[in-house]
Amino acid sequence: MFDPEKLQSYELIKKEELPDVLSTGWLLRHKKSGARIALLENKDENKVFNIAFRTTPSNSTGVAHIMEHCVLCGSRKYPAKDPFIELVKGSMNTFLNAMTYPDKTMYPVASCNDRDFANLMSVYMDAVFYPNIYTRQEIFRQEGWHYELDDPEGELAYNGVVFNEMKGAFSSADEVVEREIMQRLFPDTTYHHESGGDPACIPDLTYEEFLEFHRTYYHPSNSYIYLYGDMDFNERLEWLDREYLSGFDRISVDSEVTIQEPFGKMQVCETEYPVGDEDPVEKNAYLTWSAVVGTSLDTKLSNAFAILEYVLLEMPGAPLKEALLEEGLGSDIMSSYDSGTLQPGFSVIAKGADEADSARFDDVIRKTLAKIADEGVDQDALKAAINLMEFRFREADYGTFPKGLMYGVDIFDSWLYDDGKPFDYLWSLRDYDFLKSQIGTGYFEGLIRTWLLENPHCLLLTAIPVRSLTEKMQEREAARLAAYRETLGEQQIRALVSETKALHEYQETPSSKEDLEKIPMLEISDLNREIRKFSNEIHPWESALMVRHDFETNGIAYIDLLFDAAAVPQEDLVWLGLLRTMLGSVDTASYSYSQL
Repeated sequence: MFDPEKLQSYELIKKEELPDVLSTGWLLRHKKSGARIALLENKDENKVFNIAFRTTPSNSTGVAHIMEHCVLCGSRKYPAKDPFIELVKGSMNTFLNAMTYPDKTMYPVASCNDRDFANLMSVYMDAVFYPNIYTRQEIFRQEGWHYELDDPEGELAYNGVVFNEMKGAFSSADEVVEREIMQRLFPDTTYHHESGGDPACIPDLTYEEFLEFHRTYYHPSNSYIYLYGDMDFNERLEWLDREYLSGFDRISVDSEVTIQEPFGKMQVCETEYPVGDEDPVEKNAYLTWSAVVGTSLDTKLSNAFAILEYVLLEMPGAPLKEALLEEGLGSDIMSSYDSGTLQPGFSVIAKGADEADSARFDDVIRKTLAKIADEGVDQDALKAAINLMEFRFREADYGTFPKGLMYGVDIFDSWLYDDGKPFDYLWSLRDYDFLKSQIGTGYFEGLIRTWLLENPHCLLLTAIPVRSLTEKMQEREAARLAAYRETLGEQQIRALVSETKALHEYQETPSSKEDLEKIPMLEISDLNREIRKFSNEIHPWESALMVRHDFETNGIAYIDLLFDAAAVPQEDLVWLGLLRTMLGSVDTASYSYSQL
């Protein structure tokens, strides 16, 4: 049981029971360094640690993304060049990664093994606060960008992991459109810049600017530390204080995400995206309609719009999607709503469209939404959508991703923008109860009017396919490199060749045995040899058997009906699969298929 009174180095800000996720939430602050701490205490053995930083770029050089790569390339205690590749060889982690977002960078890990979890925490904490980037410029050049020149007469080129990665991203039509929407909706805030890096801007980033970014943002005062699961929180927090946080004094870090002032009227604009020689340009445009919807600090509004997006555009028979398809406005209609930024955006996107239909696209959207607002959103559809969202939240089945990891991502939708609100998105059941009570009251219709029909902060963007666009970008890059080469003397060219050779030698030279042995590995003695207990209670039930498994399922009843097929003739067994599929796709005596 966590006891914050035993921790002299931390200030307890609040304790909050979180029944929706079967946890107790604790919010603390490290007194000396100013680090923010959020804990979710529960019985989940799949423990999660995440340290994140609010990283708000002021340009599109991709410094946040490059930093994410570079800090994972060796540190003070673990100087091996690829400590995480080596760590995985002796780890039982259930998650190990890092992610760059438009306004934050996260370093999460998860494991069910206590020793493994402690090892992962140690390597990650050392990586973010004491990376080798200050002593090995090769890390920046390898992961970010560098000039590549193998011999004095050779061709000068750009190279680097992030540079090449983002060149690939910028060739994706969907990503180009998504990026343009964000930049056009937020011309005056950090969201206008590409945190991943624009290949045309990445070579503008200097090594010193890169280091200054780390000095500025990778400080405990700008950090958010998250711990989740069944662990000794006192021991883990004491370790964090002793090994890392106590070595820093609190400072002021200017990383606040500012609000974009709303537009006076809808913005109408065009952009281009690249297509290959074999791709069509006729009727292959993207038509997009987007609106900024409040802030993510309003959880009821965020959950309501997630439901509206599903009802209007995703579920079978969604009315806005049907209206656009019936009008021939695109071969496919997509949509998005994301509360992962301070000002969420709601977007409708038509793929395979005629660029000349932009105005009609806007008109059909507005007329359809106005009709829905006047006549009312389908109440059964709203009930189904809310039930679906509630079921997903209760079940917390994220496939291979631990649920504690996803809770840790969700809390940033409020915590990053208000230090006192880390747990707001873990109260979704309360919001769903409220939203159920609003069905039929005009609440959802009012949201459509306020945030979609009457909202001037919206964008009508047309993305036009251009075959030669990739070639033009390559030509601009080649021209820039040629112009730079013209400024170089013979000695500078030889220096570039030497730097390229030195980088290759650095990349090809393996870490020393001594450095590799510093990476913590699990021993056989660290593994739990106990068999996991399970519940399997058998009860007679009329002429059948009921097998009951007693597990905590957060309010969901899972029922499987099994029928003995022994009497089915061998030649008819093939039809059982068809029958099973049909039973889920036809009307019944009580319900139509659509009602089901």
